[in-house]
Amino acid sequence: MPGYDSSRSRLRLADRHVRVIACLAAGETPAAELFPSLGELQELGLVGEEGQLSPLLRELVEAIQAPVLTISVEITGEAGPVHHGVVVGADSVIVHEGWPGEEESEYIPVEPRTLVFELARMVHLRRGADEPPAVPRVESTMKALDAAFGVLEEDPGAVRDALTGAGTSEEMAGPLSELVVSLNSYWRVTVAWDGEQDGAHAPMLRSLAVWDCGPRGYWIREQPEEPILPGQVTPESPLELVRSEAGEIWRKLADLIPEKAELGSRT
Repeated sequence: MPGYDSSRSRLRLADRHVRVIACLAAGETPAAELFPSLGELQELGLVGEEGQLSPLLRELVEAIQAPVLTISVEITGEAGPVHHGVVVGADSVIVHEGWPGEEESEYIPVEPRTLVFELARMVHLRRGADEPPAVPRVESTMKALDAAFGVLEEDPGAVRDALTGAGTSEEMAGPLSELVVSLNSYWRVTVAWDGEQDGAHAPMLRSLAVWDCGPRGYWIREQPEEPILPGQVTPESPLELVRSEAGEIWRKLADLIPEKAELGSRT
């Protein structure tokens, strides 16, 4: 069920609720399958009987109607995948955060200047006394990685053999097996906006993919290279991970955000 916390202007909404709000904000009637979601919003008082949107939704509506940036944060950990994100409007920034196994996400307005901080918080970026890596770069293939994950849950001790059996060199199998076994989560941040190319509007993307390996530190996934298009990655695609520090990850998150000149003439 949706919810609202007036003390912090927090909204608890599922994607279906946001779709209803977007339809009403555009002056459209939600599709029939969204009527139960509309009823839930009306019961909460966020939507009136005639489809009027509550002033409590002003910042959210402002952002989703004309987004300057949309940021997707995909995190996969022990509990499975969780999706977070940010919608940046002309005058408002809305962060939304999911929870494993829950349909709803929490939507909350934040200050624009805290955007990078919010991204770092979502991915749990932290400094620590990490162990020095045996090697600074690990190379293998996606086929080998799939083989490693295939045996990880039942027998972590078999990960190295799975990697070598799938073609990973002996030199790389040891370091990569340690990363797979110690993996806390892997995450990807993707920033999308309407930019310009050759004088015309064009969709633009920047992404960063990282493995969080706990005491073994952060590893940026350079291959497959982001952003990945559907069907682009095959079992034979190379896997390349490069060791990085938290400070460098912070800078790379900041570099994902486009400068004003990159946002296109409409801004």
